[in-house]
Amino acid sequence: MRRICRAPGRGTFRRWSRFFHCRFEGESICMYHRLQSPSQFHHLWIVLAIISAILLASCSTTPTTGAPTPVGTHMSPPTPPPHPAATSAPLPTPTSPSIARTIFLILMENHNWSDIKNSPSAPYINNTLLPMASYAEQYYNPPGIHPSEPNYLWLEAGTNFGIFNDAPPSANHQKTTHHLTTLLDRAHISWKSYQEGISGAVCPLTNNGLYAPKHNPMVFFDDVTSTNVPNSAYCIAHVRPFPELATDLQKHTVARYNFITPNVCDDMHDTCAPLNDSVKQGDTWLAQHLPPILNSQAYKDGGIVFITWDEGEGGDGPIGMIVLSPDAKGAGYSNTIHYTHSSTLRTLQEIFGVTPLLGGATTAIDLRDLFKTFP
Repeated sequence: MRRICRAPGRGTFRRWSRFFHCRFEGESICMYHRLQSPSQFHHLWIVLAIISAILLASCSTTPTTGAPTPVGTHMSPPTPPPHPAATSAPLPTPTSPSIARTIFLILMENHNWSDIKNSPSAPYINNTLLPMASYAEQYYNPPGIHPSEPNYLWLEAGTNFGIFNDAPPSANHQKTTHHLTTLLDRAHISWKSYQEGISGAVCPLTNNGLYAPKHNPMVFFDDVTSTNVPNSAYCIAHVRPFPELATDLQKHTVARYNFITPNVCDDMHDTCAPLNDSVKQGDTWLAQHLPPILNSQAYKDGGIVFITWDEGEGGDGPIGMIVLSPDAKGAGYSNTIHYTHSSTLRTLQEIFGVTPLLGGATTAIDLRDLFKTFP
């Protein structure tokens, strides 16, 4: 064993160092030879106290955040926060859409759901659409909102602006930009209103044949019509004759949001020859014009068709809501959740990810229960 201790007579520091060398080298006998007086023991205890303090400080130092984990050390991942409990309260405000969907909203007129479901006048709806669709048994127009026009405005803005009549845009136009299609425009999401019975040469602000502007909510907003200007380029570009939809579907140029209104015979509003049955007129129109939408690539790629009625007859409904989509629950699924037009508006905003939520959409429950994948 190597000998480190030297003869007495050296300085105290040297004796201490030799003592520790001896301890580390295994020669504990050196302690006996070098520490033979009380003063030497006193010095030793001072040194031991200092060294102990240094060692304790170094051992208790907390590593700084971001220091590398020693090899072989396993760190448990942080415990994730618990999921919030399920609730029927409105969901958080959307910030972005999950996927790029194409939406078709078709508005029919003035019938309660009891007039439609199981009606012999609606064989296409009952025998073809409902077995493949999801639908709501308790869908209503907003409470006390009549006649037609304020309900159309509600679907666009979440409010009727205090309007309870069917006056033209010249009387009921709105300066606000707080409505759905302007939110879509700002988000660079394309939209069109397809109206049966218009020429497409002008902004359709007045009644013309079987076309009624009260069924076309976009033309009541000044930022769409340049404040009731018939030759508004923006309006003409976005409010188009319904037959153009078929061409847009074929050319894959259809907009992301498509608001569709048949004329007043085909939307079940009036009783017209030759059928003289308003429900059958609308059912026949759907049987003719819905298949091109359902067979389109836009629909197959996660598109959604919503079919509803503007208002109930003799009350607020229920008026029914039919949802067709590859991502709907379908197969005739139905529910009895209480919905209104605010639910549809909220659903549209959530699908497109546009905010703020408008009017009644703020507190409405959306239509997600009718879907297997939403939005």
